[in-house]
Amino acid sequence: MVLGVAKSRLAVERSNWRKDRPFGFVAKPANAPNGEVDLFTWHCKIPGPAGTCWEGGLFPLDMTFTENYPTAPPCCYFPAKFYHPNVYPTGLVCLSILNAEKSWKPGMTVKQVLLGIQELLKEPNNGDPAQQDAWEDIDMNPREYERKVKLQAQRYKA
Repeated sequence: MVLGVAKSRLAVERSNWRKDRPFGFVAKPANAPNGEVDLFTWHCKIPGPAGTCWEGGLFPLDMTFTENYPTAPPCCYFPAKFYHPNVYPTGLVCLSILNAEKSWKPGMTVKQVLLGIQELLKEPNNGDPAQQDAWEDIDMNPREYERKVKLQAQRYKA
């Protein structure tokens, strides 16, 4: 029964995304090995916020949902070793809206999550670091942080 709720909600999310998605963003369910659409795994791309050192990048992100969605938040992953203070070395995004014990609300949408992650690129939370190098750079050597972010934006050029 729970699986049906999650699948139905994700089907609605997919339909809503097709009708109203933010400019430059990509989000689509993966294809399962049998060729069917896998609503529980989405491949996304988040544009770097304009006017920041992230600008020009189109950053790949995978969202995985469980059968407990929307009660439980999705897990969101950038590629491993993605450079950002709030991204673990595995690529897992550390953001309060993705934490069921903090700010996750079942009414949150894929669109809201992706916009929240884009905002996190622009405004890292140094009070909740997930990665030592980026956290130290942004705090002690902002120019080095910006240089590394610009290199990463080039690597994921839009």
